[in-house]
Amino acid sequence: MPAEIIDGKAFAETVRARVAGHVTQLRAEQGLTPGLAVVLVGEDPASQVYVRNKGIQTKESGMASFEHRLPAETPEAALLGLIGELNSDPAVHGILVQLPLPAHLNADLVINAIAPEKDVDGFHILNVGRLNTGQKSMVPCTPLGCLMLLRDRLGDLSGLNAVVLGRSNIVGKPMASLLLRDSCTVTVAHSRTRDLPDVCRNADILVAAVGRPRMVPGDWIKPGATVIDVGINRVPAPEKGEGKTRLVGDVDFDSAVEVAGAITPVPGGVGPMTIACLLANTLTACCRANGLPEPEGLTA
Repeated sequence: MPAEIIDGKAFAETVRARVAGHVTQLRAEQGLTPGLAVVLVGEDPASQVYVRNKGIQTKESGMASFEHRLPAETPEAALLGLIGELNSDPAVHGILVQLPLPAHLNADLVINAIAPEKDVDGFHILNVGRLNTGQKSMVPCTPLGCLMLLRDRLGDLSGLNAVVLGRSNIVGKPMASLLLRDSCTVTVAHSRTRDLPDVCRNADILVAAVGRPRMVPGDWIKPGATVIDVGINRVPAPEKGEGKTRLVGDVDFDSAVEVAGAITPVPGGVGPMTIACLLANTLTACCRANGLPEPEGLTA
């Protein structure tokens, strides 16, 4: 029997609706409007689309959107100065600097200049440390979205064997920390893992985040496992015409769907959850800044 398809697009719509409801309540009862500032340096086409979508969804949720578009040659001191101003602005509760940055800018320095409590990407070294030590932190958006999808389908994750395929700072490592916090038994695997197919076959939960198209075939998957495919890879699509491409995940969907119990598609799976969780993080940051209860079900 084919796997259940986990509809990340529909779930993200639910998350955004819940965020908008909380924002309406905050404005009515507290006179507060959560604000998200996004900084884009340069003219990377993919980043421009992403920033535009973030702005649209931020406004649709009732939040204030502050966009800062800087030329690619912006000096590091000028960018750090802008971040300092945003850190001090009480109308801004979340700050996101769109990556990648131009080569002359030190991404670690820039990210760590953001006030940790406004770091809605969850990349600041203090947030990384807090997450890994079980303290309250801002959680990276994509792993948070994956966790929400898993909890929605499986409920209590306690005791499940989880394999995270990929060890990046953005997805793999924080995903492993979140699953540990939910009492999974977690293995972090990667391209140099010995007997990688067998490691994956032991997973009740398999999160693929390596950035290699269709790396995981169906025979690597435990029958009935829940598969979260974080990969977004563009590959040639000759059936669409010369030079055309399409998006695929890190999992070979066609073979995996015949084995897994549930699986996220690409596109339409994890991707839509990332911006939805960015909005959720901004709402959470606003509540924390004002000593208000955090919205239930929208945090880790």
